[in-house]
Amino acid sequence: MRLLDTDIMIDIMRNYKPAIEWLISLDEAPGLPGYVVMELMSGCDNKKEMNFILKQVEQFRIFWSDEADSNRALAAFEKGHLAYNMGILDALIGECAKGLNATLCSFNVRHFKSIINLKIEQPYDKS
Repeated sequence: MRLLDTDIMIDIMRNYKPAIEWLISLDEAPGLPGYVVMELMSGCDNKKEMNFILKQVEQFRIFWSDEADSNRALAAFEKGHLAYNMGILDALIGECAKGLNATLCSFNVRHFKSIINLKIEQPYDKS
């Protein structure tokens, strides 16, 4: 299973051709950590933008972390915030993916360095 990070969802919502081609090529639909949806929503300035986000995420299954994931996220944030500029949501997103044994699709690899054994991939070419 694959989960998408916020940067990948932004590319998809902007109809970035490599992201769309990659998404279409998948055999199994990826999921979204609920924190990604919240992060996308936090960038909205009005109801129109919020409705756009909500419409875009309808096609994805949303996953949430459990208590163990959240406890690991706290430890990862402690290690990664200063060393790798890890944000709170990065810790929660990464540990949600790890807890589900999913591969996290993201180009923000540096932010997730403190999450040991997290499977992460950069799914398409950004050049």
